[in-house]
Amino acid sequence: MILTIDKIDVRLQSVPILRGLSLAVDEGEIVGLVGRNGAGKTTTLRTIMGLTKPASGTIYIDGNDVTKLDAYRRPMLGLGYMPEDRRLVPELTVEENMLLPAWVNERLDQTEGLKFIYNLMPELHEMRERKAMLLSGGQQKMVALGRALIAGTRLLLLDEPFEGVAPALAQRLSEVIATLKNEKRSALIAQSELTHAVSLLDRDYVIERGEIVDKPTPMHQETQATPA
Repeated sequence: MILTIDKIDVRLQSVPILRGLSLAVDEGEIVGLVGRNGAGKTTTLRTIMGLTKPASGTIYIDGNDVTKLDAYRRPMLGLGYMPEDRRLVPELTVEENMLLPAWVNERLDQTEGLKFIYNLMPELHEMRERKAMLLSGGQQKMVALGRALIAGTRLLLLDEPFEGVAPALAQRLSEVIATLKNEKRSALIAQSELTHAVSLLDRDYVIERGEIVDKPTPMHQETQATPA
């Protein structure tokens, strides 16, 4: 398993947010984390990235305990994070925003990273010199995905990648994410709904009130069980 979370508890200002949460992502898998707003999806991703500290439990990357590893070191393990609100720097160009992880991680090859992104998403090459502040919300999502891919050479953590995006652009994002399997990259996708992600996922976890409430569901069974 590239990622294993074992019985993580997270409290924010003494309020329990995650309660004994456990999940795993294998190499080359695309896994969903599905739940309503406030269920704990974003906290789970932030905890994996080291941005939120757990009160107890363990996080393993490739079998190694990284629970106490500083947040700035985690991208060096091949983790890339796409937050729901994108977090682009408005004054920087598209290309500069995508290169931010490589500027702080000398292990990342800027040239190879950009080549991979532009081959995958040629539309980003066309807008590479535009300031992030001039992009639509959907375009900003694509840039945030490109930035996550620069760092996420092994595992991507995607928080609501299709939220608030026009249908055509959501379909394009879905196509890009689907290619990750060919690149042997894994992904954990947090979603309130599976509308755009259902065809992408190998399986999913359902989260409610900070707890996993069901075993991973093979997505082909989920699809068959959904009425037309």
